[in-house]
Amino acid sequence: MLAKFDEMAIRLARSVIAGLAAMVALTCAIASPASAQADKMTPIATPAQPTAIALGTGPLPGATVGESWHSQYGSVFARNVTVATLTPFLPDPAKATGAAVIVTPGGGFRTLSMENEGWQVAQALADRGVAAFVLKYRLVQTPADMAGFEASMREMFSGTAARPPAPQDSAVALAPQIADARAAFALVRTRAKEWHVDPDRIGMIGFSAGAMLTMATTLYGDDAKPAFIADIYGPLAPVTVPADAPPLFIALAADDPLFGNSGYGLIDSWRAAKHPVEFHLYEQGGHGFGMYKKETTSTGWFDAYVRWLGMHGYLKPKG
Repeated sequence: MLAKFDEMAIRLARSVIAGLAAMVALTCAIASPASAQADKMTPIATPAQPTAIALGTGPLPGATVGESWHSQYGSVFARNVTVATLTPFLPDPAKATGAAVIVTPGGGFRTLSMENEGWQVAQALADRGVAAFVLKYRLVQTPADMAGFEASMREMFSGTAARPPAPQDSAVALAPQIADARAAFALVRTRAKEWHVDPDRIGMIGFSAGAMLTMATTLYGDDAKPAFIADIYGPLAPVTVPADAPPLFIALAADDPLFGNSGYGLIDSWRAAKHPVEFHLYEQGGHGFGMYKKETTSTGWFDAYVRWLGMHGYLKPKG
């Protein structure tokens, strides 16, 4: 059994490393001078986050650069997050179903798409009676200024930069982020009565890098134990599925430049283990569609996800 989990760790670590490289490379391409002006990353003041709760996992070890924010695509992104927080989006108590979701935005572990893959998702869930909590997890450090950030990313993938040795498993590679996710689950369970949440009905949804964190939390998060999970345009490498694996929802566009042509081993793994899995493969949508309103059918992923939640009984009180 240990050998199987070692193999699973190596596979997931490879997904993390390959996915991270591809996501950051894509970010650099988007930020190139040839991009439209509206697509440029523009520094902005840190938005007010009055309901954000510090998770107590401590500052990121070795961090020297403070948190900063920028806008792109009409949305907002956080960078250099050193202190993890959780922001609640609570439904009207009269319509609360008791279910809850930890929402983990993506961004290659270098940035977080806080609006398109975080706040908007959480608010849409709360509108349907599901409590949602946006996890702003700690990130890999990047240069403080935007020009330096872009330059560092180009250098990283120029072939000339020194490469650190690959981590042996994702439990090591994502240790700070997994700790943040575990703390998020612990906080929601501690305040479950106050927030009208059933501690046994807390799930997790992640986007891109956030999907990697969702899967890593499911496999290595010890006491987190999400009741259901969703992987939105994350890597689909095969894993060894735990005996207590939760139901899994997956959405991906076939033209996703990062993970659209890497196989569907994760679905096969879940099915082989006889655990529930639902997979939506959209013809078009690219990567990072989130809550953006596009003319592709990928825009319908959230409605499909809500129907899936309803099918599993999470849109009404238990019992």
